[in-house]
This record gives sequence, structure tokens and C-alpha cells, in this order.
Amino acid sequence: MKIDDLDRKILMHLQQDSKKTNKEISNDLGLSVTAIYERIRKLEREDVISQYVALINPESVEKGFMVLCQIKLIQHKKEFLNRFEKEITSLPEVIECLHVSGDFDYMLKVQVKDMDAYREFLVTKLTTLNHIGSTKSIFTINKVKQSTLISL
Repeated sequence: MKIDDLDRKILMHLQQDSKKTNKEISNDLGLSVTAIYERIRKLEREDVISQYVALINPESVEKGFMVLCQIKLIQHKKEFLNRFEKEITSLPEVIECLHVSGDFDYMLKVQVKDMDAYREFLVTKLTTLNHIGSTKSIFTINKVKQSTLISL
């Protein structure tokens, strides 16, 4: 799907506040509510807009400790990769898992309550997965920038 300037403006509005009404967007962009509605539905049908979510403040739900965990598998056979990816998706503490290049195979973003909770996760869940050769944990000190906006 080719995205034009109007689609970009609509997407920026929705990225900043997905609860913004079609009327609010139409007033800002000088178009009819129907035109905005149709554009948004098309963006959804074409999977440009994949979902709407509520972003939760991790500290408010006692998950304010973020760890970046690098994983190296013992082998790079397709079956090992597939099994690891299937197993890692079942761990709720892992909020992102990226297959990466470099010295490690995967980068995990883990969100837990504190260091004790991370140790418990590491010992009872992560290191019990098959095919993990090594892990390296990077503890975050401060979030300098965090955004969900994709520049259009």
C-alpha cells in the first residue's frame, strides 16, 4: 500500500494518542469525519495499523527493572532456533526478543520487579531452556529515550 501525506498525518495523530476521535483528527486536518474513518479503516485492512494498545508505566505495576539479556545458542541449526523462539515466547517477563547479528544470537528485553526477580527468572526459567550456550545481562540505569512513534 502506498501511504500518502494525509495517511502519514493520520498515523502521527494515532501514534500520539490512539484514543483520539475521528472528529478530532478531521477538525485538525480539515477533512470530513467520514473521510478520516475510511482512511483509518483502509490502513487497518492493509495492516499498516496492526493494533491499538494501552502503554503501561512499568513502575506502576511493579515491573520497573529492565534488563537487556544477550543469548548465545550452542548451535545455529534451524531446529535449535525454532525451538528457542517457541520457548522464549512463553515467558511473560520477556517483552521483546530479537534475533540479532554479532557475538550473540538473540537480544531479550526483560521487565521484572527488581534484581531478585531477575535472578529468579534467570535461574528458574531462562537457563532451563535447551540449547542456550551463554547469557550476558545488561542492567539499565536510566531511560534516556523511549518512544513508540515511528517517524513517517
